[in-house]
Formats: sequence, C-alpha cells, structure tokens
Amino acid sequence: MKYFFILLSISIIFLGCSSRKKVSYTNKKKYTKPAKLKKYKNNNIKIPKNANYKTKALYKEYKKWLGTKYKLGGQTLNGIDCSSFVQQVYYDAFRLRIPRTTKKQVKVGREISKTQLQAGDMIFFKTGWNVRHVGIIIENGKFIHVSTKRGVSKSSIYNPYWRSKYWQSRRVLP
Repeated sequence: MKYFFILLSISIIFLGCSSRKKVSYTNKKKYTKPAKLKKYKNNNIKIPKNANYKTKALYKEYKKWLGTKYKLGGQTLNGIDCSSFVQQVYYDAFRLRIPRTTKKQVKVGREISKTQLQAGDMIFFKTGWNVRHVGIIIENGKFIHVSTKRGVSKSSIYNPYWRSKYWQSRRVLP
C-alpha cells in the first residue's frame, strides 16, 4: 500500500508538470480573401491600324490576360501556365479547341518554317532538357506567352534568348 501512494504521488507530480499545449477548439480558421485580379488598366496597348481579324482577336485576348502571373497548372486570371494560356486564347478568340499540354499541342496543325510565321501560329521553344514552352505569334516577329518572371507578356522571336531556344512552329488556323 505504501508503494501505491508513492507511485500515485509521483504520477500526479509528472502529470501536473506536463508541457502539453492546451488545444482550443474555439479558434476558427481566419478567412482569407481570394487573390485580387489585375491591378492596372490595359488601355495603353494599341492594335495596329492595318491589323487583320486574327491580330485583332489576339490583341483583345492579350489585353484581357495581361498582368496575369505564371502558375504551373493554373487556368485562371489568378495564375496560368503557357500551354493553358494558348489553349484558352485559341478557344476564346477563334472557338478552336486544342489540347491542354505542350506535349500534345506540338502535334496539332501542320509544321511551318520560321520564315512563314503569321498571326495565330503557335511557336514552340525548348527551354530546358525536358522543358517546352509555347506562345502565339501576334504580329511581325512578336508573340504572346506566359513568362515565369513577367506573367502574360509579349516578346520578340528575335530576342537572343528566344532565338537560341526556338524549336518549331505550327499553323492551326486557316
């Protein structure tokens, strides 16, 4: 009996000195607002006066998406990746359905040379050992795409970086 009281006393002492944190079930998870959409206006983008219907439709989509950040697997104005951007622009501008991934998009349409590029053509780049990038020609050597650093933007195919990474071009529009 004496040992029982000693063990009971020791266990009360150790249980009383426990370092467990108290768990409160009254703390509710804080509400977080969804990400804000674009913070600036795209009024400074000018469509060339002699632009054809493809170029006008592409500029309209470019204005809509400009400022959207890159997000791998993203498909919304809160974040988008290059292949999803191309897929959505083709559908919204021309009602043309193309595959979701760059791996499948490179098989759509017919291959064309770099000298034959015109508005609406897809342009593909090899940016890494097993990494592919896609954009859409908008006019005279310029293409729209989603950059990992700048988000949706317009670049030149004559830029030394893009010129060195060029892989192939495809035409899917008539």
